[in-house]
Amino acid sequence: MNTGVKITAFAAALAATFGTAYGVGKGVGPVEEPAKAGHGEHAAATPEPSASAGGHAGHEEAPAQAGAELPGGLQVSDGGYTLALETPAPPVGRSTLKFAIEDAGGRKVTAFTTEHGKELHFIVASRDLTVFRHLHPEKAADGTWTVEADLPAAGGYKAFADFKPAAKGAKGLTLGVDLGVPGAYTPRPLPAAAPTATVDGYQVRLGGTLDPGKAGELRLTVTKGGRPVTDLEPYLGAYGHLVALRQGDLAYLHVHPNEGGPGPDVSFTATAPSAGTYRLFLDFQHEGKVRTAAFTVKAGAPGTAPAPAATPSGTASETAEHDAGGHSHG
Repeated sequence: MNTGVKITAFAAALAATFGTAYGVGKGVGPVEEPAKAGHGEHAAATPEPSASAGGHAGHEEAPAQAGAELPGGLQVSDGGYTLALETPAPPVGRSTLKFAIEDAGGRKVTAFTTEHGKELHFIVASRDLTVFRHLHPEKAADGTWTVEADLPAAGGYKAFADFKPAAKGAKGLTLGVDLGVPGAYTPRPLPAAAPTATVDGYQVRLGGTLDPGKAGELRLTVTKGGRPVTDLEPYLGAYGHLVALRQGDLAYLHVHPNEGGPGPDVSFTATAPSAGTYRLFLDFQHEGKVRTAAFTVKAGAPGTAPAPAATPSGTASETAEHDAGGHSHG
């Protein structure tokens, strides 16, 4: 088994409808004693009170403690930049989303620093965390970003843009904005707890801890047919890509591993901004196709995780997908 690697924060903040398989995971609390932890490139958030559980549009975002830095994705504007969504009410099904990053003067930003192979990373998730879309928009010369997305049900969603302007002294930001798909809406509960997800014949086991206020290791092991997968392929510059969203306000952490081999283990270091329930989405690529395994994690929960349990892919209660601006991976 390869030595676990560490995470660099992208935020945890943006697969099965476009032809990529998705994994429906279950939740875990602490699983095993974490290995040595690393740190991310976005500033770590100071712990704050746990957000209330829920899954509908119009949630009040969790307040920060005095002097604390907000987790990613809770603000539509930060550092003089704003995520301006031009399509705030897309229809059910496949549609085109358009947005821009605007500076303090309202001008569309056109120059960004490439990070993890992209100038900007864009994710859309439903407020009940049962729909997850990792999208790759295309930028026009005027700074307008466009991407197709399939939002399968009415309800509240949140879009996240993770980027770093190319301006001198600019820092990496993760901004979030609400959007609503019109129609009758019934929120769905998160999947129950279990440390194993099954996606397209692959089994992914989650070990480690997600700890409030301190770094902890999350270690994911990929197998297929009972055999370890040791030839994972790089995706966005790494052998794994992890997003975590907090239930209730969708505070966003996004992390990448640093050094490490191509499986079967991919390890991340993450810090939860508070105790509470989080939904984790692991992207990994094998045989030319990106797949997503999803887990529910209780940060700050006492005790150990339940025994492993697999959930078949294709469950109707959740969809996760990747999109490359009009065509699917694989």
